[in-house]
Order: sequence, then structure tokens, then C-alpha cells
Amino acid sequence: MMLCRDKIMTLVDLGLDFVLVWEVPMPSEENSRSERRKAQLAQWREKFVQNLESAGLLMEKETANEKKTIHFLKLSAPWDVLVYYAEELCLRAPLQAQPHLDLNTSAQVLSRLCIPNIMTESVPNRPLDYYTCAFRKSKMNRFLNCDNHETYFTNTQRHRVVYEILARTVYGKRKRAEVGVDRLINEGAYTAAFPLHEGPYQLPKFEIRPDEINQRQVLYHYWACWWKWYKYQPLDHIREYFGEKIALYFAWLGFYTAWLLPAAIVGTLIFVSGVMSMGTNTPAKEICTSGASYLMCPLCNTCKAWNMSEICTMLGYLFDHPGTVLFSVFMSFWAVTFLEYWKRKMATLAHHWDCMDFHEEEERPRPEFAAMAPGMEENPVTGVKEPYFPEKARLSRMFTGSMVIIMMLCVVMIFLVTVVMCRGIISVMMFHTGSPVLRTEAGTIANISGSIVNLGLILLMGRVYTALAEQLTKWEMHRTQTQYDNAFIFKVFIFQFVNFYSSPFYVAFFKGRFVGYPTNYGTLFGMRNEDCGPGGCLIELAEQLFIIMVGKQLINNVQEFIIPKVKAWRQKRTLAKVLGSKATHERQRWEEDYQLVECEGLFEEYLEMVLQFGFITIFVAAFPLAPLFALLNNWVEIRLDAHKFVCEYRRPVAERAQNIGVWFNILEALSHLSVIANAFLIAFTSDFLPRLLYQYKFDNELNGYVNFTLAYAPLNYTEYKAYRDNSGNYTLFYWELLAVRLGFIIAFEHVVFFVLRAIDWIVPDVPGSLELKIKRERYLAKQALAENQEALLVSQSRGATRATPNTSSPGR
Repeated sequence: MMLCRDKIMTLVDLGLDFVLVWEVPMPSEENSRSERRKAQLAQWREKFVQNLESAGLLMEKETANEKKTIHFLKLSAPWDVLVYYAEELCLRAPLQAQPHLDLNTSAQVLSRLCIPNIMTESVPNRPLDYYTCAFRKSKMNRFLNCDNHETYFTNTQRHRVVYEILARTVYGKRKRAEVGVDRLINEGAYTAAFPLHEGPYQLPKFEIRPDEINQRQVLYHYWACWWKWYKYQPLDHIREYFGEKIALYFAWLGFYTAWLLPAAIVGTLIFVSGVMSMGTNTPAKEICTSGASYLMCPLCNTCKAWNMSEICTMLGYLFDHPGTVLFSVFMSFWAVTFLEYWKRKMATLAHHWDCMDFHEEEERPRPEFAAMAPGMEENPVTGVKEPYFPEKARLSRMFTGSMVIIMMLCVVMIFLVTVVMCRGIISVMMFHTGSPVLRTEAGTIANISGSIVNLGLILLMGRVYTALAEQLTKWEMHRTQTQYDNAFIFKVFIFQFVNFYSSPFYVAFFKGRFVGYPTNYGTLFGMRNEDCGPGGCLIELAEQLFIIMVGKQLINNVQEFIIPKVKAWRQKRTLAKVLGSKATHERQRWEEDYQLVECEGLFEEYLEMVLQFGFITIFVAAFPLAPLFALLNNWVEIRLDAHKFVCEYRRPVAERAQNIGVWFNILEALSHLSVIANAFLIAFTSDFLPRLLYQYKFDNELNGYVNFTLAYAPLNYTEYKAYRDNSGNYTLFYWELLAVRLGFIIAFEHVVFFVLRAIDWIVPDVPGSLELKIKRERYLAKQALAENQEALLVSQSRGATRATPNTSSPGR
């Protein structure tokens, strides 16, 4: 492909907007089928480039090495093309400048309290803020800075326009849906298509003013660096460089992390109060000083009886005291209030970033769908023939996929049963050793070792199922990318929900419920069902949550730090072999960007944070330190993600979005589930209500409470923990306690949900100040885009002048 000289010069003057890359292997002895495939790909590329040129794009081809195996096609959109597509894509154009708004609520609060704010920082080259409206070519003179063709459109807007052309351009037969660069990449005609980064992220060695550094360097030195961990994120810079979709993710992550701070402080105070009041726990002191008073039933058929005093349960009080009940109520309110205020924040950012009214009018078919669809049918909206897949066949495939999901969930349950049996075997082995230390800590050792095994199985199954879910979602043949993403997210989240939370749910709500009593023990595969230790199931649940949640966070952070670097190293090493002698020369910008790792999207980032949100809300009554560990992890997570996007990923195509999508619906579901889960956790797993009822009926200081909770087994003169009589029947106190538990659940849920609905009603989704700004912007847009406004005013004035004599005519 040869271009005339004036076009190349114009391309250099305009700068590069996009780069297409393809690799041509060296000639070798290959079969005719492979040669035909190479010829087909070359033909597609040639026709694609011809159509791009017809669409008005400027382009220049360059070969990366002497062997001519790697080729780059540099693309740029001239002013006329940008103007045409800006109107078609409804890009926003500036009408009037407005002062920068401080969107940080914490900064506003600290400013009102006259407290110095160490988190704020002046970031250079902050994008200007404007009142905007949809671009119209006929009203060009109404927009600000319309004479400056070089800077009128931002880089991300230019990238969107070029990508839109690339996505629409035909390279083969339209009736076969041979359209768009994405499908060409899937077919292997191109190996990559990406917009360029704006230069290196390191600062030059010579002195440079802050306003002269490029946007990538700004993001690196004011956002992605570790020593900026306590600073606000420059969201406007992130949005200008990466687009609204990625900026909304980081805005949500920062907002969530900021809201974790009060939750972490309250949770830490609750834990500290438990430590300080641990010595006043009468039941724990009774157990620890009981000596041989309480001879307990054997833990297995071949085990011996044991004294309860051998296992001192002081630590159980750290996670099971009245403060944890208050904290669970606090976290229920926290979760829903957080989501309500995020809706306000999301609406503010959507307006601030000009995407409040954004929605896809008619999404294009996915490249994979277009390639695999068996037929063509007319689109009822556009009237154009498009690839078609029968809806009945899709529903059949989705039903089959759901059966596969159920089978995989059954596999998770099998692994859970395996871990439960493993814990039981380890506990019995510890008890049979005869060592006083191992016998004392048998339950703890079994629980910790079982949790570590469970974490390994969780991570393994998560990887396997994500790959399976991807294949299933492709097989279901969803037409658009949004439909595909939603189906994939739903599958993976359902599985990961069961995968991560099944073991904590078992310990919280099922362990110790089906133990039975002497002569009538419940069994599973010949083994006696697990019972909670003397310290209760809540401390075991806390141990599990700590290992699974914190362990997962550590492993994920290590992976996010190492894996991109390994991928980048392998990419550079592979290209160094191909580039040959030129590898030692100074590389061009497009060559350096090609060596970076392709951006993998935000799915894994959102999934990790949403699962964390579930841990800190659903099981918070058992583990008040969960918000603290989540806060520490997120401080690291923000910088890790920022470093990946700025330094290690190719620049992704800027995508528009007005919210975080289906993830918000999942967060809302988790917040409501947390209310129900915490109510049952306090009622049935915690000893809070039994102690409260005992205090009300018998002794306010809980003296004799331990003896009261034990039942007598006359066959071997031992005791076990249950509210039963000598015949194994439940006592009256058990039924009274059951009524109290059910009443507590009903009262807890009704009170919390009532307050939550009140919060939802009191806190508007759109702030009043934002409504005023929206009205102002609409007024300006109406004034700017009014057709023949001056002529209309003149005609109105003339009409008024003519009406005057007519009104006086009857008096003539």
C-alpha cells in the first residue's frame, strides 16, 4: 500500500490515533491449505485497508525489522472525518466553561471542620470542566475552541471515532458479516489493534515543568506510584486517558475503600472491647477453672471421655459478645447506606463526565457471534441483514448450560463434604496422640488445616470454572457484547458465591445442628457429624473467614504483581527474537506499546471486590476485623491496578458508561442477604440469645450458665452440650429459646429493612445541586442548538408590530 506524500505529512502532523499490527511468518515448506489461508488473510487485509482509506482515514505502513515479519499500520482521522462521526456518535462538545467542582465528600467535610487534608494534592494538567451538549456540525460556531482543529477533540474521542470506523468497515462479504477489526483479529488477519500511549511513563532526565509532562506521566507520578497511597485519585485525568468505563471502576473502588475506613475503625474498636472485657466472661472462667467437674462424652467411638477444662474458651469471647451484635446491625446499615450514596456519586460522575444520557441505541453483533451464526435475518431496528441465531436454540443451549452449572455446584458440595470429613479425621488423630497440647488444640488444628485445604480447592475450582463458563457462554451464542458479558458474569458469580461461601455457611448454620445425642448420634458416611467446640462455632467461623478471605487477598495481590510482569517479559523476549538486529536500536512508540500486555478488562477486578464485599457484610458478626483487612487490601489493590493500566497494559479503547452495570445489582442483592444472614447468625450460631434468656430467667451474672447448657448421659456418666433431659428430649428452655430466636430474627429484619427503606427515601439518587446543573446545561444546549434563533426572534417582533393596528381596527 502506497500513500501520497501530502497524506503522510498530514498524518505526521496530526499524530497517530490507532495502530494495527500483523505478523507474516517467514516462507517455509507448508501445505497448500496453509498457503490458501495466508492468501485469504492477506486479501482480507488489503480490502479492509482500501475501505478504511475510502472512509477517509490517513494511514502509513511500517515494517518493524529487516525480515519484514512484523508490520504496523498507523492510522489517523482528519478533521472532516472527526466532525462527521462526532455528530453521528453524539459526542459531547463544550458550550461554556465552569469552575472545577470538588467531588470529594471527605474533602468538603474536612474543609468545613478546618482540618488540614493530607489526602488532597494539586495534579498538573487537570482537564477543564464545561457545560456540554451533543455535537452538531451546523452549530460549530456555537461551541468553544471550534477553530483549533488540533485540540478540539480529545485523544479518547479521536480513538472512539477511529475504532468506530474500524468496527464498521467491511473486509469481505457483508452478508457473511465479514465486518470489523475485532473479527479480523479473531480470524488471525491482525494480531493487535490498539490506540497508542501518550509517550513513556517515566519522566525525562532533564528538568521539565509540571505542565509540560504528558498525561501518562501525570498518572504514573500522581496515581500509580506506591508513595501516593494516601492521596486522592485523579479521576478526571483517569477518565480523560482511559475513558469513562475504567474511570468509573476506579471511582467505585476508591469510594468503597473510603467507606471501609469507618467500618474498619468500628470493627477494630469492637474487637478491642472484646479483648479488654475477656476477663469478665463468667462462662469462660467457669470452664477454665472447672477442673474435673465436667466429664464430657467421647468425641468418637474409640475415644475416651475428656474434661471440659482441658479446652479453655476465653478466645471464643473475642468473636461472641454483645458488641458483635451491635456491629452486625451497624454493618447492615453501612452496606445499604454505602450503596445509596454510591448512586448519588455515580449520578454526579455520570453528569460530570457527560455520559448521564448515554446508552447504546443498537449494539452491533459480537464478532464470534457473526462468525458462527448459521443464518442471516433482517434487523427490525436498522433494516439491515445481520447474522441470526434462533431464539429457541439459544434457550435450549442456556438450559443445558444451567445443568452444567448445577453439576459443577454439586462438585463444590462434594469437595465441602470431603473437607468436613478431613477435619473430623484430623481432629480424631490429634486426640489419639495423647499429647495434652494436641488434645487441647485438636479442634483448632483441624479447622485451620481444613480451611487451608479448602482455600486451595476454592482457587483451583475457580480457575477451572471460569474457563468452563467462558466456553459455555460462547456456546450459548449471545448476539451482543452486553448480553454476553451479563451471562458470563452471572455464571461465574453464582459459582464463585457457592465456591467461596459454602464452607462458611456450613460452619455458621449447619455445623453442630445434626449431632444428635448419646445412643442416637447422627452420622455421615459412618463418621459422627461435626459438633461445635466448647468455644462455639463462631470462633471457628472467624478462623475460616480469616484464612479464606485474607489468604485469597494475599494470593491475588501476588498474582496481580507477578503475572503481568511475566507476560510482559515473555512478550518482549519473543519480539526480540523476531526483530533481530534492530532489537538493540531505539524503539518507536508503537513498537514499545506492542510489547506491552493486552488489557484483560475489568471482570476479574470487579469480581474480587464484590466477593470481598460479601465477606465483610454477610459474616461480619463472626469476624469484626474483616473490614480492616479489606481496607488494607484495597489500598494495595488501587495502586496495583493503577500500575498495570499505566505501565504494563496496552492502552485500551476508551469506552463510555454511565454506571458499573450489573455489578451494582449484585452488590444490592448481597447487602440484603447480609441482613438475613446476620440475623440468623446472631440468633442460632452466637450464644448471645441463650445468655440473654438465662440472665432474664435465672442469674444476671451468668453464674451456673455452663452447667445449665449441659445435658446428662446416664449410660456412661458423662455430659454433652444440649438443652435435653435424661431421655434425650428437648427441655422447655429449648422451646422458649427457639421462640426467642425466631422473634429476634423477625424483629431484626423488620427494623433493619424499615430503616433501610427510610434511608432510601430520605437520600435522593440525584443531589439537588446536580439537578440544578442539569437544568442549566439543558438550557444552554437549547439556546446553542436552536434552529434560526435570530430569525425567529425577528419574525416574532414583526408579528407583534403587525398585531398592533389590527387590534385597533374596530375603533376606526
